[in-house]
Amino acid sequence: MQGDNLKSYLHLHFIVFVWGFTAVLGALISLDALPLVWFRMCIAVSLIFLFAVATKTPMKVPTRTFLGFMAAGLVIAMHWFTFFHAIKVSNISITLACLSTGALFATLLESVVYRRRLIGYEILMGFIVVLGLCIIIYGEQLTVVFGKIMETPSDFWNILADGTYTNPGHYWGILLALSSAFLSATFSIINGKYAKEHNPVVISLYELMGGVFFFSLYLLFTGSFTADFFALSGLDWIWLFILGSFCTAYAFIASVQVMKFISPYTVMLTINMEPVYGIILALIVFKEKEKMGWTFYIGAIIILSTVIINGILKNKPKIESN
Repeated sequence: MQGDNLKSYLHLHFIVFVWGFTAVLGALISLDALPLVWFRMCIAVSLIFLFAVATKTPMKVPTRTFLGFMAAGLVIAMHWFTFFHAIKVSNISITLACLSTGALFATLLESVVYRRRLIGYEILMGFIVVLGLCIIIYGEQLTVVFGKIMETPSDFWNILADGTYTNPGHYWGILLALSSAFLSATFSIINGKYAKEHNPVVISLYELMGGVFFFSLYLLFTGSFTADFFALSGLDWIWLFILGSFCTAYAFIASVQVMKFISPYTVMLTINMEPVYGIILALIVFKEKEKMGWTFYIGAIIILSTVIINGILKNKPKIESN
């Protein structure tokens, strides 16, 4: 890629690969989504604070900005909560396929926040994504139903009325994953403004502190902070530390660093590989548990391809002007 530092580009791919691994870690950790996210943020806050102290990063910000960081922290915390909860009730493949719609949510939110008219192809992309989601949700069910009808055509109406071919967990997983994608897009819009004005280490530290603060309030008032809450298995502690340190604190700081040497267009296209890496890793680690029907992969390919095409079209004028 012209103008890109090859070492930084390979580093970016490694970071995106690490982000894809967070879904696998979420499934490996036995905790429910809420305590999982709380421990993740606590570990990340501790490590980023130590990094800020070691690098003598100035931490002072205006009160209004600090409150804005805290509110953004609640958004990212809810994004992670819905993400991991989706994995718990369905599986990694469904969650990551739906999470890839975040870029399109961001496009829609930008049009509202910045009062920009939607472009025709953006609306078309939205409909195509909905088609991909419908294939994921109903494709396997329709395949089974059609097969049953072909076997016994005379029982057509009884087969259509039979609801045993559905998987409620998948439906909840899809709804939660789409909510997570929307929250992720919201967070990116909020951070888009902050990133131009403040140090990314400061932003990350205060936002994660905000997430810890709001989740701690909820856990405190619901009486969840008990001895059992902190009684984790040794394996859970290992996975949590990897999640909070390697996949959160390191990945954030490293991603900001490589963005100094790589164009935003390249970064955007590379991040779209996260669901692909995550699904491949899930298939390797969990094997049969993560295997889906062929209709799922058709729907996932449609969604991911749409997101990539949308990114190419949005950045085309920038490429031509270089």
